[in-house]
Amino acid sequence: MPRELESPDIHWMRHALELATLAAREGEVPVGAVLVRDGGLIAEGRNSPIAGHDPTAHAEIQVLRAAGKALNNYRLGGTTLYVTLEPCPMCAGAIIHARVQRVVFAAPDPRTGAAGSIYNILQSNELNHRCEVDGGVLARESGALLRDFFRSRR
Repeated sequence: MPRELESPDIHWMRHALELATLAAREGEVPVGAVLVRDGGLIAEGRNSPIAGHDPTAHAEIQVLRAAGKALNNYRLGGTTLYVTLEPCPMCAGAIIHARVQRVVFAAPDPRTGAAGSIYNILQSNELNHRCEVDGGVLARESGALLRDFFRSRR
């Protein structure tokens, strides 16, 4: 399919996968994220906890920080977050606090996933905000990138 005919979800997830590939080249777990509103890119991020000596430097946190600065607001309503791996509980909490409208992830995380795999923080009725969640967009590509990364480490 020509890129101009791709759905927005495929387009933005491809962008996130490019960021994940950069993270892998830097020795980080290959996770990338982009935040979009009204079809336009607000911010992008990739995993960098190792380089930054920061356990909170997940791709989602990086993109939320950059978006808050770009928009001069920590509330990010009306946005869609594309991320190559299902968010963990820490990232899901930050996504909820930022009021992200929709989260689209590629690969599920059967160990720490907080968008339905282990927990469902993003859609919890107990919290004051819920996100729309769509998973599995380019999951095969993201899963292969993660498997190849970890295989090369063993």
